Amino acid sequence: MPAEVQGVIARAKGEPVSLETVIVPDPGPGEAVVSVRACGVCHTDLHYREGGINDEFPFLLGHEAAGYVEQVGEGVTDLEPGDYVILNWRAVCGTCRACKRGKPWYCFSTFNAAKPMTLTDGTELSAALGIGAFLERTLVHSGQCTKVNKEAEPAVAGLLGCGVMAGLGAAINTGAVTRGDSVAVIGCGGVGDAAIAGAALAGAGTIIAVDTDDRKLTWAKEFGATATLNTKGKSEEEVVEAIQDLTNSFGADVVIDAVGRPETWRQAFYGRDLAGTVVLVGVPTPDMRLDMPLIDFFARGGSLKSSWYGDCLPSRDFPMLVDLYLQGRLPLDKFVTERIALDGVEQAFERMHHGDVLRSVVVF
Repeated sequence: MPAEVQGVIARAKGEPVSLETVIVPDPGPGEAVVSVRACGVCHTDLHYREGGINDEFPFLLGHEAAGYVEQVGEGVTDLEPGDYVILNWRAVCGTCRACKRGKPWYCFSTFNAAKPMTLTDGTELSAALGIGAFLERTLVHSGQCTKVNKEAEPAVAGLLGCGVMAGLGAAINTGAVTRGDSVAVIGCGGVGDAAIAGAALAGAGTIIAVDTDDRKLTWAKEFGATATLNTKGKSEEEVVEAIQDLTNSFGADVVIDAVGRPETWRQAFYGRDLAGTVVLVGVPTPDMRLDMPLIDFFARGGSLKSSWYGDCLPSRDFPMLVDLYLQGRLPLDKFVTERIALDGVEQAFERMHHGDVLRSVVVF
């Protein structure tokens, strides 16, 4: 029977979100209804509210979530009620050209639930990243549910659903950081600190945290940064020189740009070793452009990569990372700055805007 629950809705570009009644239908074939226990407030949700993703308002926000399966639809054989899951927005198809080539993290045809969630007047909602989890129950495709060890608190585990996974994966999967590498991470918010944690987990020798905010640099040390660099007031050239000074004048083996601006990408490009790797995980806006000498690309070699969702495969990565957290080897709990109620999302956006939190987490 369809459920009526309160959800966080963005009705128009730039307007404050509202709590409204949402109709969650029973699951159809291949779908599941999940009882959400916690959902992180991600910057992507703010992008949706600001119209930065698309203009398909109204949006049902929330996507970094963990909870328990309540119902499954016809044909679902790998889930059952009571399973503890993290929701993901990369439910791979298994049949597209990327999946057939053994690279499902590049899947071109990921799944979402076919049935829409609606407002009481029948208005269909656009679920953020195909999830929509700022409500007590949500409808998703069964492939968006990744089973993990239920010993991990939902407020912590759910963060792997987006931002933390993006940063960890940027270091471990995309950047292929390995033992002894030198790594610089530009931008030490949630994604950047997750990249630092990933580099530390992989055994990097030198991990340089780069930001303009001393408070964020202090946080970065808690995730494994061995050196910090405050770039406030520094030119791009000075930033590059400082990174080189911290890496025996060579530059870092891997530089991760968790900001996504032309100036930070150039810092990453020139701040790496000659054969080093640049990983872009910060999301640029469509209007941003680069103007650089082509000869510099030819002369320096190495790799220039973009990381989308940390090149993760949820079924592979989520259970492993949760287990590492439970073993005390991955400090996922340090990302949770505060636990809030469902009606606190708009205020959480404001704190996020001012850089006061790594993650606010809605707890049900």
